[in-house]
Amino acid sequence: MSDRRLDGKVALVTGTGSGLGQAIALMFARHGAVVVGTDIDADRAETTLARAGEQGLAFESLHPLDLRDRASIDRLVAHVVERHGGLNVLVTAAARFTGAPIEEMDFEEHWRGTLATELDAVFLLCQAAWPHLRAAGGASIINFASVNARLAADGLPTIVHAAGKAGVLGMTRELAKEGAEHGIRANTIAPGIIKTGATSRFLDGNPDLAAKLAGRTMLGTIGQPDDVAWAAVYLASDEARWVTGSDLAVDGGWTAW
Repeated sequence: MSDRRLDGKVALVTGTGSGLGQAIALMFARHGAVVVGTDIDADRAETTLARAGEQGLAFESLHPLDLRDRASIDRLVAHVVERHGGLNVLVTAAARFTGAPIEEMDFEEHWRGTLATELDAVFLLCQAAWPHLRAAGGASIINFASVNARLAADGLPTIVHAAGKAGVLGMTRELAKEGAEHGIRANTIAPGIIKTGATSRFLDGNPDLAAKLAGRTMLGTIGQPDDVAWAAVYLASDEARWVTGSDLAVDGGWTAW
């Protein structure tokens, strides 16, 4: 197994300004991929770009870019293909978590605003990238489900997040079916509780909740972004050539008991 498991691959990763997207983009580049990232937050995107530059990694970023806008998605995919001649891997890591209990949930802000990023944008990215992934003659789509696609979250208002991630889970299985004849593999990663900038907002100020969530796992710990990034490297690599339509749980055993 080569240390450069993604040599020769061009990867598009969304949400690279922080969290899972940032970890995946940098790890892909360390394994030899040419990576193009994007984020709606220009400052965060520049931070990731600087980190990649310090490490001498082949990482570029087109930002700021709003994935709720179809024209912006088309421009992003076209940019990648024009610069690098094709596309081998698509990772839709961008997320927008706006939790609220159902009685307090605003339909436009919480429900539609979250689904626009966590479900609609995933579909639009896959659709825009599809002809280029077909042309690659062997490609990988990595979308994100969640433990919340299968289990209710205890202590967190995650109705819209659960709905969006369940939608991504089902959609990705259908993409795997449609993509099989074209050499396109499509899989989801289902993270458990991961320590990111977004989750730190409620974990750091609530140690009891953090301990409770860690206790839901078999391993008794909260995950780190690189735990998910390693899974993404596998699914993007040729080592996973016979893996499609799968949902890979990276959750410390949360969904296994």
